[in-house]
This record gives sequence, structure tokens and C-alpha cells, in this order.
Amino acid sequence: MTVHNDTVAAAQADPDAPQPYAELGLRDEEYARIKEILGRRPSDAELTVYSVMWSEHCSYKSSKTHLRYFGETTTPEMSEKILAGIGENAGVVDIGDGNAVTFRVESHNHPSYVEPYQGAATGVGGIVRDIMAMGARPIAVMDQLRFGAADAPDTKRVLPGVVSGIGGYGNSLGLPNIGGETVFDESYAGNPLVNALCVGTLKVEDLKLAFASGTGNKVMLFGSRTGLDGIGGVSVLASETFEDGAERKLPAVQVGDPFAEKVLIECCLDLYHAGVVVGIQDLGGAGLACATSELAAAGDGGMRVNLDAVPLRAKNMSAAEILASESQERMCAVVAPENVEKFFEICAKWDVTAAEIGEVTDEDDRLVVTHNGEVVIDAPPSSIDDGPVYERPWARPEWQDELQRYVPVERPADLRRALLDMVSSPALCSRDFITEQYDRYVRGNTVKAKYSDAGVLRIDEETNRGVAVSADASGRYTRLDPNTGARLALAEAYRNVAVTGAKPVAVTNCLNYGSPENPDVMWQFRESVHGLADGAKELGIPVSGGNVSFYNQTGDEPILPTPVVGVLGVIDDVHDAIGHDLGTVDEPEVLILLGATRDEFGGSIWQQVSGGGLNGLPPQVDLADEERLADFFVGNTMLTAAHDLSEGGLAQAVVEMAVRADRGVELDLSGVHDDAFVALFSESASRALVATTADHVDGVLARAAELGVPAVQVGSTAEGRDLSFGEVTVPVAELREAWSSTLPELFGHAVGANAVVE
Repeated sequence: MTVHNDTVAAAQADPDAPQPYAELGLRDEEYARIKEILGRRPSDAELTVYSVMWSEHCSYKSSKTHLRYFGETTTPEMSEKILAGIGENAGVVDIGDGNAVTFRVESHNHPSYVEPYQGAATGVGGIVRDIMAMGARPIAVMDQLRFGAADAPDTKRVLPGVVSGIGGYGNSLGLPNIGGETVFDESYAGNPLVNALCVGTLKVEDLKLAFASGTGNKVMLFGSRTGLDGIGGVSVLASETFEDGAERKLPAVQVGDPFAEKVLIECCLDLYHAGVVVGIQDLGGAGLACATSELAAAGDGGMRVNLDAVPLRAKNMSAAEILASESQERMCAVVAPENVEKFFEICAKWDVTAAEIGEVTDEDDRLVVTHNGEVVIDAPPSSIDDGPVYERPWARPEWQDELQRYVPVERPADLRRALLDMVSSPALCSRDFITEQYDRYVRGNTVKAKYSDAGVLRIDEETNRGVAVSADASGRYTRLDPNTGARLALAEAYRNVAVTGAKPVAVTNCLNYGSPENPDVMWQFRESVHGLADGAKELGIPVSGGNVSFYNQTGDEPILPTPVVGVLGVIDDVHDAIGHDLGTVDEPEVLILLGATRDEFGGSIWQQVSGGGLNGLPPQVDLADEERLADFFVGNTMLTAAHDLSEGGLAQAVVEMAVRADRGVELDLSGVHDDAFVALFSESASRALVATTADHVDGVLARAAELGVPAVQVGSTAEGRDLSFGEVTVPVAELREAWSSTLPELFGHAVGANAVVE
């Protein structure tokens, strides 16, 4: 097999040679701009690098103009504890006592549809390496998943593979999965969302950044060898111009090896501890092309790279293929010459393949790459890394007014039946079928995970300082009102962290939308960014970073706009974390509802379950109310349990608490709302359900009143094993069966070995 390997010299000698730039996702004007930058046509390798780096995934070319609003709304006071923010591999927050925490969420949507197991697995691997690149030890993962209708045939293919991939990779790494969310909606059929979040910990002084600095410093590639898997992951590298002869069979989705990544984690931490790393970057989307150009662009000079030194696992790879390969478990570091030997020693200790592939030069803003002894790239790395910026047309859709016209939901005559229908729906049923495939307590520092509103982790074993993390989104709310939908996602993640007793300190996000070439979608995106940025400013916590995923659609039909918002909180002593469950002993507990309940059903789960479609306005949210509610929980020692209210309303919160504790509950809804249906199923924001003992009821109500948080006693635990309200009585055992049986009945075919077969 002969591989065409165009060089810079060939490009100069044959300036008019046709090139498949359109097949690689480049527009006419982008190709013209590349030729203007270079003063000639690009070589094949240059064309490849520009195409992947100027892709939507890497360059944010359609979103940059709107993402700048995060910077415009962030005050110096908000950023005081942010050690690394927007633009870095992950946000890093100083949590005190010399400790820092880094967290980020990123999408791996399209690969997870093509090959669910490997797509999801390598999504976990990629986000873990982002955390490693900050100088941190990864300590936990979470996931945000969106699938088509639960009973759709393709969901039966995609969901088991995705869940097995997340568990297979994360469990093998020894990282606890401390929470997440799984949503079903027909808009995600053909385009599931797999958003992976990772949390890491480091000492403040150990922070690492991605830049190539210091003339003469060496560029080191280490980890797995580079192969043909994943080429085209962020673009379309599929033209026969890059190859003469038989077509190669390239796996479209990267293939992960979690055990190689586990060793790579320990190797990186050893390298950091030895002080031999100047700058570091993981190899994810766009592979070596991205790592070298980003390191060089962020540095103070240029870089020369020799692809002949790259360890390969496939023969006859062209320069374009080596640069665009997205083979997993690889990192790129900048190392001073005197530390190279030590670097190799540490890599050898962990049996990690390492190679010196280049060096930092004094050729200001120049990336020179050679292959087979010839120059294949000679370009300014800043031009590769920055990419174009587009002001895409955006406009409020003509159909938005009609969508927001509320059709009153049907009020059920039988509240007992309505309750069972809700808790057994795919929207609200137990996720045990999914979460039981994940290890939640490995490493021994997980304080809260299963059934907790937020995952809680101990960070410092001496002081017991810890963090709480949650991520949330409602595509239904955001479809109805993108600005409010993003605010509601922020509010729920913020509230989930707050009910554990942690103080929210930082935000991350993963913004999943349809095509940016659709003005309707761009309006949704812009409105969501503004809602999230303004909301973060109102709460006084900074957005530390994020990710944008466009082109999530099936044909011309975009997914529900889905801004996943993650919030990180700090708790001084994890022993004080507020639990999620009622006690299992016979001591009575009193239930108190915090926050105001209104007749708000636009975008609600009841609207979905009852066949009411999607219309109206989502619940309104005042973030000042969320802040007061959060203040209620900080340092509060009077509570025995707490649960936020969100989808499914009060009924869902009570059912989950009763089922898990196997305790009866008697509800009095008279003080909540004059309509029992509204009291049970409204999804009004800024609410939480708390439990306390009889001797603390007055104290809880007084604290709420002092903070201006509406509070009403709504019931208590009962001696029997029934949930009752008004004249309705439902055995807890019946609720448990309805809540727990739905997903096993839908996906039980994939339990065990079948789940990982692709």
C-alpha cells in the first residue's frame, strides 16, 4: 500500500493541485484564508491540521462570539478562588488549606451513537485526561445521559452499550461514579447525549497548564502508541487523496484501554511530583495536531516536531494520519533538557511508552513538522489554534409564541393512579438498573452518591474537607424558554449541592444544541448562554469553563436544547453532610416543605406523562430565592434528611424518601396549595423537602423565617408502611414495585455480558 504524503515543498512546486478541503469540512472562504495565511496552498498534513482544528468541536467558531459573555459578566470577586478558568483544559478552584479541585464536563455524543460502548468509554477516558492535564489526580466521575424514547428499538441498542462503556472504563480506572442523570425523549433518538464529568484534586502549587515555553525544551509524547483509530473523530478525514490504492478500514470511534489510562494517571502524578514537567496537554479531539498546536500557540516561541519519532501501531501511516489520529491514553509534555533522562526513567518505571518528538524553538510563532525527513507543516500555530469566528444569524423562531401558548393540563380524578403513573414513568422511575453497574465507593472517599441529590467526596483526610458536585439540565424547559431553561438548570444543580450542606463555589457546563447554521438554534444557544451567565453573576459564583456540542440532530430536526450545568460546592467537614434518606428507626420525623408552590406545569413531567405534549412556560425562578434556600442549609444541624424538589415535584421527593427508608408517610397538603394535584406535582423552583425531629421543628421554621424562606409543615413519618394524603392511601411496597420495575422490564435483555457486546 502506498500512502500519498504531500510535503510543503510539493505544495510550493504544485500550487494548483486540487485538494479535498470541502470533504474535510472546510468552507471555500476558510480554504482561501488558509492559503492566505501560508502564502501558498497547504500540504496534505497542513490541510488536515487546519480542518480538524478549525472544526466546530475544536475551534468553537460559531459559539465564541456568544461565549465571551461569560467573561463580560464575571467580576473579580467571583473569580477570586479560580486558579484556572475558561480556555484551560478544566476549571480549577482553590477550596482552602492548600487544596484545589478541578472539574469539567464534556460531550461524546456522536461516537456514542455509532458505537455505544467505545463511544461512552472513551468519553470517560477523555474527560479524565483533561483533569490529569491540570496536574490533578482524578477522583470521581459523573454522567449526564439523554436517549430517545425508552421503548424505542434503537434505545434498546444504545443505552445498554453506553452504560456498560461508562461502567467498564470508570470501574477499571478505580474511579467512583458519584451521580448523574438519565433522560428519555424522542428528540434524542438518533442523537443521544453522553456528557461525562470528572473531578480531580491537587495541591494549589501543583497546578499545571498547557503551554510550550523555554527555547530548547523537549516535546515528549507518552502513553499508548498512535494508530488509525478515531481518525475523523472531529472532522471528515475520508478522502482518497490521502491514500493511493486500497481503501483503509479506519475505526470511526476511538478504542479505549482503561488499564493503560490507569497506569498513565500514576505515571503523570509521578512526573509532576518529580518536577520534570514544564507544560502538559492531553491528546483528545484532533490528537497530536491539537496538542502540538495548542502547546505552541500558548508558549513564548515556536516548536519543531519530528513525526518519525512518534511510536506507531500501524504501518505506513501518513503525516496527516499521525497528526489526526485520536488513539486514546496519550499525553504530550514539555520537559527541560536536563530532566529528559528522569522523564524517561519515570515512564519506564510505569511501563509507559515515551518518545522525544520535538523541541521548543526561538522561531517565534512557527510550528514546523517533519516526516520522512521532509517538512510537511510550516505554519503559525496561533493561526491553527485560533480558527475563524462566525457571527451566525440568530432570531427568535416564529413558532416560539405558539409553543409558549399554554394548554391547561388535565387534572386527574384519581390521584392514586396519577401517582403510580408518575413514579413508574421512564422520566421518574428508579435508575438502579443503570447505577448498579457503576462502582460508587472505590477509593474510600465517597460520602454521598447513590440516591443523593449531589455526590459528596472527602478531599482532605486530615481535615475532612470535602466537595459536593451535581449536574442538571431540562431540555423541555429550555425548549420553551432557553434563557429560563438555562437558569433552571443552574438553579437545580446549585440547589442539589446546597441541600447537602455544601456552599456552591463554581460552575461548569456542556451546551448541547442542534446545527449552528439554523438561526432558531443559534437563538436558543445565545439565550441559554445569557441565562446561565447572568444567573451565575446573580448567585455570585463563576463559570470556570465549559464545552459546546453542536450539530446534535437527526436530519433537520434538532434535539431539545440541552444546557448541562454542573455546580461544585465546598463543605468544611463531610461528617456534617446532610443525608438524603429518612431514618429507618421508629423515631418519628416531621416533614417540612421549604419554598413556595405555584400552579406551574409548562414543560413538566406530568405534562409529558399525561400526553399533554410540550407547551407553555417553564417554572419561573428567582435566583435570590435559591440563594436564601442555600443559606438555610449551611451549618444546619437540625435536619435528619433533605431532598430538593424538581421534576415530579413534592410527590416524587416523598415517594423516593419513603421507598428507600421503607417507612410510611402521612401528608397534609392543605398548607402547600389549595389544589392537591398542584401540591403534589407542581415543579415550582427554589423548593426542598426536609425532615427533622419533633424537638427541632420550631427551630427549623424559625431559621427559615429569619432567612425569608417560605416553610410549611407537610406531614410526618407514620408507624405503618403506607403513603397517605387526604383519602388516598398507597402501600410503600406498591410504590417501590412501580418505581423500580420499569427500566429492568425495558432493558433487562442487556443485563450482564450482552450489555458490552457491540
